Amino acid sequence: VQLQASGGGLVQPGGSLRLSCTASGFTLDDYAIGWFRQAPGKEREGVSCISSSDGSTSYVDSVKGRFTISKDNTRNTVYLQMNSLKPEDTAVYYCARRSGRRCFDGNDYWGQGTLVTVSS
Repeated sequence: VQLQASGGGLVQPGGSLRLSCTASGFTLDDYAIGWFRQAPGKEREGVSCISSSDGSTSYVDSVKGRFTISKDNTRNTVYLQMNSLKPEDTAVYYCARRSGRRCFDGNDYWGQGTLVTVSS
């Protein structure tokens, strides 16, 4: 099982980035996937999740209306579209596989992080 996160970079405030999490060794049909982030000096927090049971999505309040999670089962990839980025979105972003099809299942595998820096 592997998760490969990519798409991070440096962007100006108000800009956009799309992160990708490509899975191998399992199919997205069977597991929910979450995005997490960890800013310097802060604890890791959950950002968003997409269920594989019904496709439902969830977001932390601070990104609602700005971030959108989606997936392409044919590519076995989950995306996090991030718009209207703010400096406080600066963090290392990680994707993780839930142990089941629902977003409240625990995480069992993590990808490596991808750094997002929002700065002028």
